[in-house]
Amino acid sequence: MNIVTQTDNFIKVENVLISVWNKDNIEYLILNLIDLNDNIKIYSTGGTYKKIEEILKDRAKKHLIKVSDYTKQKEMQGGLVKTLDFKIYLGLLSETYNEEHKKDLKRTESVEFDLLVSNLYPFAETISKKDVTIEEARGNIDIGGPTMIRAASKNFLRVAPVISPEYYKKVIDFMKDNDGKIDIGLRFELSQKAFEYITEYDKKISDYLNTKSIKDVLGSYTF
Repeated sequence: MNIVTQTDNFIKVENVLISVWNKDNIEYLILNLIDLNDNIKIYSTGGTYKKIEEILKDRAKKHLIKVSDYTKQKEMQGGLVKTLDFKIYLGLLSETYNEEHKKDLKRTESVEFDLLVSNLYPFAETISKKDVTIEEARGNIDIGGPTMIRAASKNFLRVAPVISPEYYKKVIDFMKDNDGKIDIGLRFELSQKAFEYITEYDKKISDYLNTKSIKDVLGSYTF
């Protein structure tokens, strides 16, 4: 296990990874990020990429990068795999003063992500619907999102994880007051919120599955 003894208080936001189900206020976030740093790069996937492309219009060529172009891996059919890639997690977990990590970044032509914006498939909303099937519930179990959030939250030493539109203004306001940078105090606070979020998400999945029996499963599929 790496024991980190040195990090930076303030991190300038240069590379942003965004993959969100809830796209509320995403335009506010994107336009403010670009206003704060005209060289910022935004990496995104699927429907989020399309939404940001619509927001940026001609500016998308300069600022927006498709994750599949970055990783050189096409998305799995159904969107089942989009961000589960070594280059993504190297960018989220790399430590600033770790020379081996720097070598890995250079070797793989990867970037360090400074800001992760991610929220998850609406599992709770799905299972609250009348007559929801096990298959509908299963399909709304997010995999990549929680994994990215865990990685970014673990590495609050360098990365800021943002898991809800309710935090967009706070992050932007802080960056406006600090030359486009985020300090370790805010990164740690966002990490705390993020771990709470994915813990609650996993608990809802566990609680739902524990209400079902193998008989329910067998009745949901053909064999």
